[in-house]
Amino acid sequence: MLASQRRATILGLVEDSGAVRVSELVDQLGVSDMTVRRDIEQLATEGLVERVHGGALAVGSRSSEEPGFTAKSALMQSQKNAIAQAAARLVEPGAAIGISAGTTTYEFARAVRSVPDLTVVTNSVPVAQLLHESGTPGQTVVLTGGVRTPSDALVGPVAVAALRMLHVDRLFLGVHGMDARAGLTTPNLVEAETNQALVETARQVCVLADHTKWGTVGLSTIIPLSSVDLLVTDAGLGPRARTAVSEAGVEIVLATQGAIRTARTSRSHA
Repeated sequence: MLASQRRATILGLVEDSGAVRVSELVDQLGVSDMTVRRDIEQLATEGLVERVHGGALAVGSRSSEEPGFTAKSALMQSQKNAIAQAAARLVEPGAAIGISAGTTTYEFARAVRSVPDLTVVTNSVPVAQLLHESGTPGQTVVLTGGVRTPSDALVGPVAVAALRMLHVDRLFLGVHGMDARAGLTTPNLVEAETNQALVETARQVCVLADHTKWGTVGLSTIIPLSSVDLLVTDAGLGPRARTAVSEAGVEIVLATQGAIRTARTSRSHA
């Protein structure tokens, strides 16, 4: 297959699914990892795809665009798993926690599904299904109602009304983007309102986000960075971003496979 044919195939796959992984392209195209990466780099140079760690995204990640759950699941998998495992260490049997919709929070739900006597409030259909199927003794899952989004979140007035009656110890929040000035953002206006309601249920807000979320700004702000208590991310978060997060008074936990490091403990939490 000629390079031009390979790149056309890659572009078609990206446009169809929203995202592709390098490993999948290697298997499908029968070429080396390096060849696929060069093809993605060339497509990115031409403005046809967005190159990310481990794969490529469809271009046009505008502030109002919302990628689907399946597309996002294919990216940054090792980082998401490390973040999920680090965050799971914060959860004890008998706790009441909130879990927002998202692919990183889904991995977190997978990591805590065996915790007994856990009460989970969530607006994520996949998270609720995963925990329901675990059959862990004493575990209770509260799924809000609402309208389903491309990211499999339940949002809107029904979800907000349900959340206003609930209280959890800690919320584990996934986000579309993080920025020093814009704060935590999402491309979905209604999801922003629902996530704000989730935040109001919690005594502590813990954000789960890999380093590629930094600098991404969605259409609507959920909360400012200073309203976050703890950020669990990966070691790819750059020094300027770490400084901005720390200056906002947020504790940072850097998670890598097999290792967890607290970058800064800036304040105590009730």
